[in-house]
Amino acid sequence: MLPNIQNILLAAGLGHDTRYVLEYALSQAQKYGAKIHLVHSHEALNITDQGLAEILMLQEGMEDDFDKSPLDTEEKVRAYLQEICLKVLAEYAADAEVIGNIRVSAHSPKAAILTAADDFKADLIVMGSHRHSVVADALLGSTTMKILHSAIIPVLVVRLPEGAPAG
Repeated sequence: MLPNIQNILLAAGLGHDTRYVLEYALSQAQKYGAKIHLVHSHEALNITDQGLAEILMLQEGMEDDFDKSPLDTEEKVRAYLQEICLKVLAEYAADAEVIGNIRVSAHSPKAAILTAADDFKADLIVMGSHRHSVVADALLGSTTMKILHSAIIPVLVVRLPEGAPAG
């Protein structure tokens, strides 16, 4: 039986590979007439990391950011992802209706991706893969590996090729 893909979840980072991975999701969405839903996760910092971030912001002259709420940051991330979507859709003359939801989550990447996949009734998860050392994967595990082992739907892993353009 051929797959019936109606909803694709794109696990979106904020790095230079986001556009490249979105292009793969778009190719699948166009093939199946599916919608793409994006999720980006940024875990809340622990108290030590928050203190370090504040010191670094002061050193960089970014004191104004102290007054901004997490919602401001989430809106900036959502706007950034929306901008990438619009650029890719325009480049491929794709209908803007192909983009469904853009969710920014403060949960762990694994939890955010699996919850969004369930909420959006995703039939496919598309995500990028970053190169990690064997030691890093053994100690921490990668988000990609965690999703591959936990997802109950297919996962398309897209690796950024060497020399791919940033942005």
